[in-house]
Amino acid sequence: MIGNRTALAAAAFLAIGIAVAGWSAGREVAQVRLADRFVTVKGSAEREVKANLALWPVRFVATGDDLSAVQAKTAADEKAVLAFLERYGLGADAVVSRSLDLVDLLAQAYRQGPADQRYILTRTLMIRSPDVERVDRASQNLAELLDQGVTLGGEPGMGSGPNYLFTRLNDVKTEMIAEATAKAREAATQFATDSGATLGGIRRANQGLFQILARDEAPGIMESRQIDKVVRVVSTLDWELVD
Repeated sequence: MIGNRTALAAAAFLAIGIAVAGWSAGREVAQVRLADRFVTVKGSAEREVKANLALWPVRFVATGDDLSAVQAKTAADEKAVLAFLERYGLGADAVVSRSLDLVDLLAQAYRQGPADQRYILTRTLMIRSPDVERVDRASQNLAELLDQGVTLGGEPGMGSGPNYLFTRLNDVKTEMIAEATAKAREAATQFATDSGATLGGIRRANQGLFQILARDEAPGIMESRQIDKVVRVVSTLDWELVD
């Protein structure tokens, strides 16, 4: 009799244990499902900004069969270019680098046929200035150099015009992130209201990348060639939904 009672008690305890375990497991499933109730929304912010730095490679070329004469022409052209820049308020301190490239066409191993001009001497002055307006005015009046006999050339990969940069992204980052987050919260709150829930805390946030775009977006317009730009960020956030 004692053995039977012991067996019955053990069976009862086992049944209770299974029931408790089942209840606990069911509760965990409910919690997981509740935790999975969230809404993903995006919020964006934009700012119109102006470039604060201009980089302008001014390249000019001289050609001929007499190297000394070509060098003399290059030196004269450089003086004309520096005087031109000075007239537009871009002094010698704005010229941050000078490069010289000489090509001897007769020295090229695989060249075929005669060369009209043996030497091609290219001089490049790199202009760097925070005064983007002055650089822009100067670049719009390059015809003055052409009138003086200076042969201007483009720079491969960059073209012959200035490149305008916006380097003060950190000045607008914090405010733009706050605005993007506020817009995302507004959208999430509306979704929660429509679904009969309450908006909880942020489950996950992705700040997104900041983009610097041309203000006037049109085919063929490069952002780096525009002084006026647009900074844009799109943030993605997950908000919990609470019953």
